[in-house]
Amino acid sequence: MLIPSALERAIAIRYMRGRKQTRFANLTTIIAVGGVAIGVMALIVVLGVMNGLRDDLRDRILVANPHLRVLTYGASLKMENWREALETVRRHPEVVAAAPEVLTKSLIVNSAGYPTAVDVVGFDPDTGSMAVTTLADKVTAGSLSFQTKADTVDGGIVLGYRLASRLSVYPGDVVRLVSPASVQVNRATGLPSVRYWFFEVTGTFDTGMYQYDDGFAVMDMKTAQRFAGLGDAVTGIQVRLKDPWHAPAVGDTLQHRLGYPFRSFDWQSQNQSLFSALQLEKLAMGMIICFIMVVAAFNIVGTLTMLVADKTKEIGILQAMGLPPGAVGRVFLAQGAIIGAAGTAVGLVLGLVVAYLIDASGLIRIDPAVYFIDHLPVHVEIPDVFAVVLFSFLVAVAATLHPSRAASRLTPVEAIRHE
Repeated sequence: MLIPSALERAIAIRYMRGRKQTRFANLTTIIAVGGVAIGVMALIVVLGVMNGLRDDLRDRILVANPHLRVLTYGASLKMENWREALETVRRHPEVVAAAPEVLTKSLIVNSAGYPTAVDVVGFDPDTGSMAVTTLADKVTAGSLSFQTKADTVDGGIVLGYRLASRLSVYPGDVVRLVSPASVQVNRATGLPSVRYWFFEVTGTFDTGMYQYDDGFAVMDMKTAQRFAGLGDAVTGIQVRLKDPWHAPAVGDTLQHRLGYPFRSFDWQSQNQSLFSALQLEKLAMGMIICFIMVVAAFNIVGTLTMLVADKTKEIGILQAMGLPPGAVGRVFLAQGAIIGAAGTAVGLVLGLVVAYLIDASGLIRIDPAVYFIDHLPVHVEIPDVFAVVLFSFLVAVAATLHPSRAASRLTPVEAIRHE
């Protein structure tokens, strides 16, 4: 039986307090508890930082990117019967919102003739609570209404603020776009000829992601359908889910229900290498911090080994009074468990408090121009806390095995004669 009895626990606590003449045992116990507490605190904070960076990056990606896209195979990648597919998608219990979209590439030119490539997104400007993305909340100038003041333009367009800055355009300015569907070969000259579409800039958005802010432009879906030459077709369906982490499983289910030629493409697959790197970094940082726990375990081993040497006579007297060898081992096992439990509890409280202070107060400032955030985020997750607490306690208990075994092997005569 490995669980110490009440008597064994009482003896363990008495040994941890030390004699009145010397506080050696008490001091070493405090040091051992402090080592465990520091390891637990550091592990909780570091894992919280990695979770915060992952969650913040996910939220920024999903500002303009849906959780899931339903696309189609084929040379043209046009989705003709998208209305039936949209109804099927909306019937899935995990789907919160779904809407058609148009994705195409173009060349945008400002009034001075400066050209640059741009990704054009067409969607319904739904700004309600059931919108697929939260792009409407990131509009920094103008709005997503696409309402134009000039009658001579083909429609309104909203640009990423970095793209607008590069083009030196502001809400109210007019830009030209080249439609891929309008490129034709002139029969007389044999050269390609293009038609320019004129759009009035009705707003800019700032998602915090360089890829979106520097190369994306959005317009009304019907205008985008005409611009891309799709007619009534679309290029895909945007899907928002209750839990974005379930996107791969939901995508597989929808792909099976819709059948060929439909296919799903989730946000995790699109950013798989990035999130795999973050997960690997979290694992590596966790393993490095775990070495602090190993150091604390060696501290517990040293503390209990010295305590066994200091209490050898007392151990012999207890054995002479009838305490069995197994009970002697459990006394020191109880000491390790008490040290581990106390250190884990103190480290848990300190870790949660430090994590909250860092995240809530923005104590650690970083450059938003580089990292897209102005302070270090810390998000503590319950599974991580349970894993840290369990690992810390097991390490502390495992560290007592050698000292407790050594104590249980002492014979009463040898222990009493010990100098």
